Amino acid sequence: MEGLTVGKKGSTIETVEYSVSKIGLLARGNGAEVLVQNIDKDKLFYLYPSENPDVMEFYYILEGEVECELDGEMVCFSPGDYFSAQNLIDTILFKTLSEVTVLWVVTEPTFVNVSKEISSLMEIVKKVEAKDNYTYMHSDRVAEYAVKIARKLRVSTNVLNRITESAYLHDIGKIDIPAEILNKPGKLTKEEFDVVKRHPEDGAKMLEGTMYESLKPILEQHHERLDGSGYPRGLKEDEILLEAKIIAVSDTFDAMTEDRAYRNAYSAEYAMNEIKRLSGIHYDPSVVEAFEQVLKEDGKIE
Repeated sequence: MEGLTVGKKGSTIETVEYSVSKIGLLARGNGAEVLVQNIDKDKLFYLYPSENPDVMEFYYILEGEVECELDGEMVCFSPGDYFSAQNLIDTILFKTLSEVTVLWVVTEPTFVNVSKEISSLMEIVKKVEAKDNYTYMHSDRVAEYAVKIARKLRVSTNVLNRITESAYLHDIGKIDIPAEILNKPGKLTKEEFDVVKRHPEDGAKMLEGTMYESLKPILEQHHERLDGSGYPRGLKEDEILLEAKIIAVSDTFDAMTEDRAYRNAYSAEYAMNEIKRLSGIHYDPSVVEAFEQVLKEDGKIE
């Protein structure tokens, strides 16, 4: 019938898939969009303040359970529960307690921001993790740590968005590193390490011409260190962006606490102590302090 659009279960206008979630566009009109989002268990998602005070977002839980902290108390949402936001002051962090399906209505075009370009970039991230047997879900964990650090530091919404996106994409340049180097059980030769050291710049180049081009400096800098000993440019101190400093700490911790081809995982306590030992030398002290608070709150360290 004219003026009526019908969709069957599972159908969408367009769907974009990430490593831990899937977003489908169900309907759009007059600037509003209706979306459905499926999120895996034990994952984080965020409700950001909008730059437009007139925008309203509405979320209805269809399946599963999520929790968030509101005014110092943990609140759980189950099927049939809902929440909405308008003129939100601060970012709200949610965690899924099971696989979750959420109906999402927003009164401004949103799907374009998560559509083709980020989907294609995330496909490359998944291919990188498939090549490297020891970094599966690495980007997701780095993003989770980085966002929690950023919230402790009370960064702006714009910076928080940049950190989230950059954390997911930070290792995208590793797609050009041969699998035999990524999975080598012994020490890398100088030539092999030189190949690895190209990935920050290679990843940044992959963002050229996309809507994420502004993230290039963060990807380029996430292996820089305060004393200039990092790569690829040997930047120091304030030459390094805060976003890159946060990802550097998150990346290092996750690398240390996961198994690698050449060693078993270190404990969270050991990894945090090593990062603290290099605070002010390799890592920003304020970032390290915030991360230690995060790990204590999460029960990963005492």
